[in-house]
Amino acid sequence: MQVLTCLARFIDRINQQFGMSVCWLALFMVVVQFLVVVLRYVFGYGSIFMQESIIYMHGFLFMLGAGYTLLHGGHVRVDIFYRGASPRKKAMVDIFGFFTLLLPVCVGMLYYVWPYVASSWQIFEKSKETSGIPAVFILKSAMVVMLVLLILQGISMAIHSLRVLTGDEEPTQDEEHEGI
Repeated sequence: MQVLTCLARFIDRINQQFGMSVCWLALFMVVVQFLVVVLRYVFGYGSIFMQESIIYMHGFLFMLGAGYTLLHGGHVRVDIFYRGASPRKKAMVDIFGFFTLLLPVCVGMLYYVWPYVASSWQIFEKSKETSGIPAVFILKSAMVVMLVLLILQGISMAIHSLRVLTGDEEPTQDEEHEGI
């Protein structure tokens, strides 16, 4: 069980680092959007590259931050049932949710997304706009990274939930894993 606990904590650290890294994209998005507006309406200059960079940052922020959001219990749940449940029932719901919903959906999405991303890498897909960002393949790759991070965080949640069910872990209110 100690190995599983170390694995869960390692996964938590990975998603924590991803989340803390990509959160800065929100600030950069605001700054770039401000610049786009000022350049367009004050100086009459438009930049497709800058406009596309906002789309890229938005995509990276949400896709690469999905595991972090799951780590901190920020994904949608039916809180009417979950909120008042005992820690053991929450742990059972989390395990059930991982194996019946999160894992199958993520694996299914990986199955369908992988060829899409691979074909984009084969041609090093670029923006359709002449002065756009020539790295659409990198943006599409974030879908695969998102799914892997979600699966890993689901595994971590399942481990933490198993520990709650076996009595090895006591969930607290201020604990990092509010969803457990």
